Formats: sequence, C-alpha cells, structure tokens
Amino acid sequence: MANSVVFKVALVVVACMLVTAPYAAQGAITCGTVVTNLRPCLNYLMKGGAVPNTCCGGVRALNAAAKSTPERQTACGCLKTAAAQAQGIKPAFASALPGKCGVSI
Repeated sequence: MANSVVFKVALVVVACMLVTAPYAAQGAITCGTVVTNLRPCLNYLMKGGAVPNTCCGGVRALNAAAKSTPERQTACGCLKTAAAQAQGIKPAFASALPGKCGVSI
C-alpha cells in the first residue's frame, strides 16, 4: 500500500516537471499511460541509487507522449489526484530524475 502511494507522488513530481516544457504534438495521454511509464521509477524515487534503464525508458516515453501543454497538464493532473495520499518519495530524487534520464525539461 505504501509503495503505491509513494509511486503516485513520484509520478506527480515528474509529470509536473514535464508540464513546464512547451511542445506541440498530436494525440492524447491517459492516466494509465503515465502510471505505466513511471512505475519502474518507484524504487529510485524512494531510495535513490542507480536509475533503472526501464525507469529512464518510461520517463522518455512519457516525455514523448505528452508533447503539448494540455497533454502535460493532463499528465500532471492524473498524478496530483493519485498523489494526495502518497508518502516516501524524496523530492531531491524526483527533481533529479529527468536529468539522470537525459530528458531536458
């Protein structure tokens, strides 16, 4: 249960950071897409250490999927809703994640 909550907070942090980068693209993003892409990042966001390749793949996929400002806002909203109960995510790890994965936001 705690891992689920922590995961949700991590997703909010990453998605909200992605919202700040304006891009134009077609398509729509769903909450399921956001959660699926960032699930492999949970352990890193709680404990730090090496970022798994699967996590960075998810961060890159989310960045590619949420190109427009409305799509990024949708992703952020999905994560904010889920993160209300979350705890255990280290903000420093969350803010460092995009850079560690080579994603510029």
